Amino acid sequence: MANAVKKVTPKTAKKSAVKAVAKAAIEKRKTATSEFSAKEAIEITATFPDTLGLTAKVAKALASENVNILAGTGYSASGMRRKAIFTLIVDNYAKAEKALEKIGADDLHESSVIMVETPNKVGALERVSKIIADAGINIYYFYATTSSGKTATSVFKTADDKKTIKVLHKA
Repeated sequence: MANAVKKVTPKTAKKSAVKAVAKAAIEKRKTATSEFSAKEAIEITATFPDTLGLTAKVAKALASENVNILAGTGYSASGMRRKAIFTLIVDNYAKAEKALEKIGADDLHESSVIMVETPNKVGALERVSKIIADAGINIYYFYATTSSGKTATSVFKTADDKKTIKVLHKA
């Protein structure tokens, strides 16, 4: 009787089809949610008088305090290079603030941002930014980095960071 054939009725066929659709939907959701992750982060913005070697000075100050830079940008604020601005996400905000003040930061500002990890694939940024736009949330700015690795990191500042994280987690 081990090789008995199960009789398929319209009722059992319908149950099987519903189970298959539900299973496919669960698998699709698992794939979508594991496609990227989003979390809140604190971004520190420091303004300095622009000088030769400033990037090395900032990097050294943070390294000497054992602060890891998770993401960041740095640029001269004018063609005359009077001011330079560094925007950084670090693993220890308090230590970073102290280190940057020690080396002459004119102004320090913190703000909430979102760090999004995505596969390092064509279209990943488009997918994330479309989810945010479709939720009616404005993106004020973003910056991103990739390497030859499998993931990319994007930093977003939006009109509603908490709502953005929620919609990204639901996507």
